[in-house]
Amino acid sequence: MLIDEHLLDKVTAKAKASPYIPPAAGGYSGTIDFTGNRVFVATKNEINDGLSTVIKVLFYNDDRVLTTEFLVNPLEGVYGVHIPAGQWHTLEVLDSGTVIFEVKDGPYVPLQPEDIIRL
Repeated sequence: MLIDEHLLDKVTAKAKASPYIPPAAGGYSGTIDFTGNRVFVATKNEINDGLSTVIKVLFYNDDRVLTTEFLVNPLEGVYGVHIPAGQWHTLEVLDSGTVIFEVKDGPYVPLQPEDIIRL
């Protein structure tokens, strides 16, 4: 499967039609032997050129204290981030129409209240 403009437009259209926040996600299957969870998360506005997408990544400790902050910015050579299992984090999308590609271990499991920290 190609990750191309057609696929990103499809995911963005699904997000626009969704009444939910955070925005809609669109998964794809890929190979049968992959047991992880892959999903695209799209903002509700028009999709922009993926090369201009900027995302602020924030890591927190268990006391809800910000410990690390950095930007994922392909124009500056930073294309993604690995977030270790159990790391409290949030992503702040800085460009309208951003599409995020996320890969996680195991099947999709919706967030539970204890998985969310309130600042």
